[in-house]
Amino acid sequence: MNFLELYKDKVSGAISGLDRIRFRGTIRWLANELGISKFLGSQGILLKDFTGMAKKLTMEIRDCCDEMASKCGIETVYLRSSGVNKEQLAREIAQRCGIETGPICNFSVLETCNVPQVKGNKATRKLEIRILPSKCIHIYRYFNHADYGFGHVRLQTWAPYNIFICLNGRHWLERQLLNQGIDYVKDGNCFPWLADIQASQKLLHKQLKTKWPQLLDGLVRQMCPDLARILPLRPEYYWSAEETEWSTDIMFNSRDVLDKLYPNLIYHGMKVSDSPSVMKYMGRRNISKSGEIKGRAPQEITSDCRRFYEGTRIKHWINNNSIKMYNKSGSILRIETTINSPREFKVFRHPDDDQNRPASWQLMRKGVNDLHRRCEISQQANERYADVLVATQVNEKLKEVVAPVSNKIRKGGKNYRGLNVWQKEDCRLLEFLAKGENALNGFRNKNLRNWLYPRCKHLSPAEQKKYAGRTTRAIKLLRVHGLIKKVAKENRYILTAKGQKFAKALMVASDTAIKELTNNVA
Repeated sequence: MNFLELYKDKVSGAISGLDRIRFRGTIRWLANELGISKFLGSQGILLKDFTGMAKKLTMEIRDCCDEMASKCGIETVYLRSSGVNKEQLAREIAQRCGIETGPICNFSVLETCNVPQVKGNKATRKLEIRILPSKCIHIYRYFNHADYGFGHVRLQTWAPYNIFICLNGRHWLERQLLNQGIDYVKDGNCFPWLADIQASQKLLHKQLKTKWPQLLDGLVRQMCPDLARILPLRPEYYWSAEETEWSTDIMFNSRDVLDKLYPNLIYHGMKVSDSPSVMKYMGRRNISKSGEIKGRAPQEITSDCRRFYEGTRIKHWINNNSIKMYNKSGSILRIETTINSPREFKVFRHPDDDQNRPASWQLMRKGVNDLHRRCEISQQANERYADVLVATQVNEKLKEVVAPVSNKIRKGGKNYRGLNVWQKEDCRLLEFLAKGENALNGFRNKNLRNWLYPRCKHLSPAEQKKYAGRTTRAIKLLRVHGLIKKVAKENRYILTAKGQKFAKALMVASDTAIKELTNNVA
């Protein structure tokens, strides 16, 4: 049973798609020291003249942006600090000027970046190009595009002239809904109500069929149409997705329903999300049969729960990638996967895009060619996380869930004891079943044995065989009570819906104070 099936009477529907996406445009031959040196040499430009040439190009770029802003009838605001909330300021300007569609304003601000500089090398006593941290003027163009909604273009006016473009899939969806004549209610970047959820989901999927270089190049030309002429060699930008957020919004019928449910989801998410579980949410498979991380382990796996003015957020990180859950706009439960380091995933493609070489699983690139696969992985992560959360919600009373499993049972002509949920070893069994990684991928005899008897792995093979027999009997007990089932043609077991519900209900109850339970009964 998935999340929507469990709450079909309380949920109006769900949509999944791009939320915030940050693109980066790079001129590859200017992005490294060797490329710049070769370019200057090919053009006969001395290193001592590089700074003067770069200043001239910067002034031409700034003049072009200012001229285009003047033609569009928008103002250029010079900001004293890079810490200003530019999005909020742009929205204020749009409201003040009555701009609903089109360019809103330009911002000019001094910000830090990595730039090529000419430095002397004491060892060789020669000048050389080095890319170092510095500051230069950045031009922001904020807009509310007729097709793509609210966003901005950020242009670095000094070499290597990087460009960053931020779009939001939910603002984009709003424009699509308006063009299709579909009614909606929008709050910030989410939709508490949609007249046609199925059609809205199709529009979100349609976004992934976009010809990204054509879209992004077009936004740059609207801001600085002469950029290709100003820069030497008429360069083409290589576009990559620097950061993507893929969100699944589950729309509840009322705020009261979600407010009552959400604390249990937060508690459960923190309870079962250990490091192997978080890795499996994100599709990582380098987990050994004993539950240990094998091969290249992530540098950092963390979980965090914080309260913000909008609501409470739970978040799990693997290095620079993350998955989080939070409540928005009162009645929306959002599960969101953010990918900043796509090379931790793989995509099935031709190596180096050479059609003559056979396709195979390759490291995922930041380039927009792999964006569709990136979104696919994000959706799978959201679904895994939601499925693990399902088991925590039990509509029956605790007695109704526990009583059948606590009684003796006769099966196949044999009698089997009931589970004593307060007995130490049986409680350990429940803790094992409640672990997120076991709900996702199942377990084997060795996994359970190492959990129940941690010291047995250091014993002799004969002693280990004795503990393996005990574990086999424990598995048999769980099977006859219907809590687990065997995977066909594998020595692996997975939890049944009954097992998930039973284990999670008991774990929540065991960690709840008596006073709180009494108050809930009252």
